[in-house]
Amino acid sequence: MPNIKKVALQSVKVKGLQVRTNNANEMHPDTQKIAPLWERFFQEVMPTLKEGATVYGVYHNYESDANGDFDVTVGADVLEVTEQMQEVTLEEGRYLVFPVKGEFPQAIIDGWKQVWAYFEDPSIDERRAYETDFEKYISEDEVEIFIGVHYF
Repeated sequence: MPNIKKVALQSVKVKGLQVRTNNANEMHPDTQKIAPLWERFFQEVMPTLKEGATVYGVYHNYESDANGDFDVTVGADVLEVTEQMQEVTLEEGRYLVFPVKGEFPQAIIDGWKQVWAYFEDPSIDERRAYETDFEKYISEDEVEIFIGVHYF
């Protein structure tokens, strides 16, 4: 996969709306929670964002691996916290960054397919940490998917 970068990050606090889900539930419109969470974010939170705020989709509190439950927080780094909002920390550490460009949400879905395919390759040196992964939104059609990794 082209343009994958390895980066070391300092921790960042993100505040936003949160749900608990799993990949199996996200495959079915009746049980998915991430799309409705984004809809709520765009309706309730997006209009209140300050200029210069960065929007994130954070995957954290993993039960196990890609098959277990996890939390998703959709939020921003500069945000007034309300009662419905949670705060999550993008953990300091090593990440692989997968750049995604295209029309949302399909580009994001395709980006995650690339992430999963990458980690299925037994010849790579990194293994997913399943601690904190996130999408950092750069523009209307550009996002970076950060995957926390251990090196072996």
